[in-house]
Amino acid sequence: MSNENIAEDSAELGEKIVKILKTIYDPEIPVDIYELGLIYDVLVNEDNEVKILMTLTSPNCPVAESLPAEVEEKVKSLDAIKDAEVEITFDPPWTQDLMSEEAKLELGLL
Repeated sequence: MSNENIAEDSAELGEKIVKILKTIYDPEIPVDIYELGLIYDVLVNEDNEVKILMTLTSPNCPVAESLPAEVEEKVKSLDAIKDAEVEITFDPPWTQDLMSEEAKLELGLL
């Protein structure tokens, strides 16, 4: 397989992962975690193992346990994905500035 195909596949896989992430919502805010800016990074290695670096709206977030597990499970459910791991970070801490324009509009912040 040429490198171009690999790049296309990983871009396509990235889009699928983002699509999955957009189905997961913070229970306190009616906006998905991707648009909220909670996803800092999505890394896919050549074995199709995914590592997602994400944050929560606050360290005391009521879904601090369940949200990362939900993200892992949903991403793992993609056929092409061999494994998924979520790492939670509070560096940098989440702020409303990380939200997409769409999310800000949805929440009446624009």
